[in-house]
Amino acid sequence: MQTVKASLYFPIDMTDKPFITDLVRDYNLTVNILQAEIMPGQRGKSVLDLTGSVPDLEKGLTYLSDNGISVHMFTTSIIHNADNCVDCGACVAVCSSGALRIKAPDWKLEFDASECVRCRQCVKACPTKAININVFQ
Repeated sequence: MQTVKASLYFPIDMTDKPFITDLVRDYNLTVNILQAEIMPGQRGKSVLDLTGSVPDLEKGLTYLSDNGISVHMFTTSIIHNADNCVDCGACVAVCSSGALRIKAPDWKLEFDASECVRCRQCVKACPTKAININVFQ
C-alpha cells in the first residue's frame, strides 16, 4: 500500500459528481480529505491523501484526469529544523491544516507531517528559516 498526496481542481460540471465514491468503490482507494472548497456550479479544489496499491492509484488518478479533473501531485515535503526554531508561532498563524501547533505546557512548536498539505505558507512565514522544503523525497 502506498499513500500519495494530491491537489484536485474541478471544472464547474464535475463539482456535483460522486468522484470520491467512485475512487473508493471502483478503485479500492482510501481517501482522506485534507482540505476542500467545492460548491455546485462553481470550480472546486481539494487536497487529498489517497491510499492503495500502485496499480489502483494509477487507475484512480487516470479516472480523475479522464473526467476533466486536474491532478497535481505533491512531490515535496516540509522539514522543520527544531534547532533553528525559536517557537515564535509565525508559522502556526498561517497553517490552515493544523499541521503546525504550539501546545502547553512547554509552548514548543509541534509539526505533524501527516496533516501537512504542503501549501508552503509556513516556509514564507518563518523568520528564522527553520522550516524548509525537501524536494528530494
